[in-house]
Amino acid sequence: MITGVLLDLSGVIYVGDEPLPGALDAVALLRSRALPIRFLTNTTRTPKRRILQKLQDMGLSCAEDELFTPARAARDFLTSHKLSPHLLIHPELTEDFDDLPCHDSKAVVVGDAGEAFSYQNLNAAFRQLTAGAEFLALASNRTFMDKDGELSLDAGAFVAALEYGTQKTAKVLGKPSPDFFKAALSSMRCPTKSAIMIGDDAEADVSGAIAAGIGVGLLVRTGKYTTGAESKVDPAPTAIVDDLKAAVEWLVEQQLIV
Repeated sequence: MITGVLLDLSGVIYVGDEPLPGALDAVALLRSRALPIRFLTNTTRTPKRRILQKLQDMGLSCAEDELFTPARAARDFLTSHKLSPHLLIHPELTEDFDDLPCHDSKAVVVGDAGEAFSYQNLNAAFRQLTAGAEFLALASNRTFMDKDGELSLDAGAFVAALEYGTQKTAKVLGKPSPDFFKAALSSMRCPTKSAIMIGDDAEADVSGAIAAGIGVGLLVRTGKYTTGAESKVDPAPTAIVDDLKAAVEWLVEQQLIV
């Protein structure tokens, strides 16, 4: 039986500013079965405050402790390791790093910086890394579904460029990091094998979750999904379904929720 649910946001619950058909009803059905839910997003352009407001505006109730973001994981890492951040992130995300204490040691934090991925900013991060700073990647996704409905280049390529230039390997804090999944599960007191992850990214969401020990990983054909994506990952998804509504129906049919 499934005792905890992990849901991706963009491409599963909504695209742009609009909820996907049937998505909100599917979440409501999961909640009606008294299943704890955590929303896991690799979005690194939008601060947590605005994500919560966006969900509320769509009619989806989400408590602050139900939302897990890479920025949240980065704050925890920086605080516990007594590191000051050198940020290469989108300007709108900087509020999620406000009020951190200053320390002598530094960590370069890379997210989807958008237009801020200039040579000057990348080179500044490169110099911090070569001077000894630790290397934190909020996420390493290849692509994301942009507001115009087309795929756009995500932070992964820029993380890879800095890894190549510095010969350092970034610590990835968001999906598919096992620690990211396990932090969400721990907050629900849900055993890893009793959880399900539903996402539109075959690599970061679904294969990453299964590799982390999560019992079921469902890939939806919405958002950034492209035909055949499931054949390029190992481990493969447990199943591929049309959308979040179909994912919940699949769980009922498989008698994994009651």
